Amino acid sequence: MARPSETDPDIDRIAQGISPEEARRRYFNRELSWLAFNKRVMEEARNPAHPLLERLRFLSISGNNLDEFFMVRVAGLKGQQLQQIEHRSIDGRTPSQQLVAIEDASNVLMVEQQAEWHRISRELADAGVLVITDVARAEPWRETLQAQFDEQVFMTLTPQALDPAHPFPFIPNRGLSLVFELVRMSDGAPINELVMIPSSLPRFIRVEGEFPAYVAIETLVDMFSDRLFPGYEVRGRGSFRIIRDSDIEVEEEAEDLVRYFRSAIKRRRRGRVIRMEIDAAMPEALSTMLSDSVVGHDAMIIEVDGLIGLAALDQVVDEDRPDLKFDAFTPRFPERIREHGGDCFGAISSKDIVVHHPYESFDVVVSFLRQAAADPDVVAIKQTLYRAGKQSAVIRALIDAAEAGKSVTAVVELKARFDEEQNLLWANQLERAGVQVVYGFIEWKTHAKISMVVRREGSGYRTYCHFGTGNYHPVTARIYTDISYFTADPRAGRDAAQLFNYITGYVEPRELELITMSPLYLRARLCELIDVEIANAGAGKKSGIWAKMNSLVDREVIDKLYEASAAGVPIELIVRGICCLRPAVDGLSETIRVKSVVGRFLEHSRMWAFGNGKALPNDAARVFISSADWMPRNFDRRVEYMIPVENPTVHDQLLDQVLVANLIDNEQSWRLGADGEYARVEPGSKPFNLHRYFMTNPSLSGRGAALRKRKDVPTLDLARRRL
Repeated sequence: MARPSETDPDIDRIAQGISPEEARRRYFNRELSWLAFNKRVMEEARNPAHPLLERLRFLSISGNNLDEFFMVRVAGLKGQQLQQIEHRSIDGRTPSQQLVAIEDASNVLMVEQQAEWHRISRELADAGVLVITDVARAEPWRETLQAQFDEQVFMTLTPQALDPAHPFPFIPNRGLSLVFELVRMSDGAPINELVMIPSSLPRFIRVEGEFPAYVAIETLVDMFSDRLFPGYEVRGRGSFRIIRDSDIEVEEEAEDLVRYFRSAIKRRRRGRVIRMEIDAAMPEALSTMLSDSVVGHDAMIIEVDGLIGLAALDQVVDEDRPDLKFDAFTPRFPERIREHGGDCFGAISSKDIVVHHPYESFDVVVSFLRQAAADPDVVAIKQTLYRAGKQSAVIRALIDAAEAGKSVTAVVELKARFDEEQNLLWANQLERAGVQVVYGFIEWKTHAKISMVVRREGSGYRTYCHFGTGNYHPVTARIYTDISYFTADPRAGRDAAQLFNYITGYVEPRELELITMSPLYLRARLCELIDVEIANAGAGKKSGIWAKMNSLVDREVIDKLYEASAAGVPIELIVRGICCLRPAVDGLSETIRVKSVVGRFLEHSRMWAFGNGKALPNDAARVFISSADWMPRNFDRRVEYMIPVENPTVHDQLLDQVLVANLIDNEQSWRLGADGEYARVEPGSKPFNLHRYFMTNPSLSGRGAALRKRKDVPTLDLARRRL
């Protein structure tokens, strides 16, 4: 089986039967839309409403995002180009055409990133946090820096001569290196030297003084190059960094998936070079030598006038300056569970509950699993694990449950990109504790986030389920907005059991009562729900679609939304990242509006609502949460779920609180135009920040007996008044 990145599952359903020109008119390019999203992330570094170190954090995130984009997406297009695969994208472009457009757009973005870095670094200096990237500015700390260089850095560096007798060494992915053009002072003999910075060294050396100073490691090496090359004069120097293809090819014939992935992770580190960043001040002779020695003819090369590797700035963000960061926020623990003395099962059995992360603590999920591990009446636990983090209380709870003699099954997804190695470690620990570890399908990822606990109650058994829109990851749960839905509905338990049996035993589900899952039925079910709204509009009834997701790429669903727009269905889409749908086009998408929310927290939850014969919001609306975005890979190549929310309190929370708040936010929102450009929404005289709202207002379903109908819960009428 060909590697996913080179067949590209997101373009399997390309615009068939229409010209490239018509495809361009109907759809936006996936890759360029992603670059537009990362530009919005970078723009938050310019947002004066954010504290200074938080602006730096956004800049660091945009740098890391761009690295991963080249490591995976651009690498996949390069693979198609090299193999002369002519798959056209949803907007009708060949891989070569996309690569040209990507290079142009990414180069512009990198120039803007560096311009913002120069601005922020000046403001940081004014605020008493110095980030030093040139030798002259580091001089006041020379004595301290020399001690650190001699004691901590010098021994780790290995200069390597670059000449015909020494083949150019392997440069690791995202590895920072320096090259020097030297002349031996005794006889004038020239030589070039390479110094690779070990990944074990911090990117910045922090030194104390009147103000803390962070000195870039390449500046430190440059500053003391005379100690590294005694007897030589430095004539020229510069730093560079490369990005390698880091996707993993999955082969159907792999007999041992664990062994295969261990080998593939090692191979990934030696992937072909996709991009090289070169210090703009590097002498031309050195940059030419690097181009000839490091990269192939097909790699992208960009000169950087500033700091190479902006992702490393996250080290500076950790500086202890609360005045330069967002005010500290402590997530709430749902009052309804406290009313049951911390008994999660008691709270869930009385009524379904939604936990809204990060405003409400991920500890609820951990408590649910810990209680299951310790409860003698619990007989079985089943759990999917996509990303769990490096210090996972979830893993600990599953191990404790297995050691307590319970039947524990963990579906560990080895194909969770960049978490493969960590997941292998967790799988090994779980198996040693007696957990039944299953790796799922070779060709599909198990992306559904589900926990299932079977508990003995009275003369029978009851199943408690957790459905999440995010990962079982305690770190990301503090910064990603996600939904945790707990229910003891027997229908959900029976459906979850069938879903697990499908993953572990390939037993295809029959007659699911609540859940819709991919890769079997999810796209078709979504289209059916949209068809109902089309029929309602055609019959003169009220209609409407609200949908919140991370990405919208799937052509079939986009075309169905266009059909709904033609029928007059009002459609509001909240798409944080990639959006291939072109909104507000006469005769195509006149009733469709698209916005993106980028702010303090990463909008990650997936949910949608359908009017069901009335204008949204209404009590009869059909509301769903899901683990899936509307992308071909989620519909065709991943195990995902979608489940309706029927409990009135939970229904109101998701529809009248979460979705409406996202729609009326005007402090962190961007509006997508028909031309593909995003414009920041102006708050006007009545600003509304959805993150601030949820930080200060408790959720409906978590309030228990304290629940009162609040006047400040946003509704669509309130939204209209605000805007």
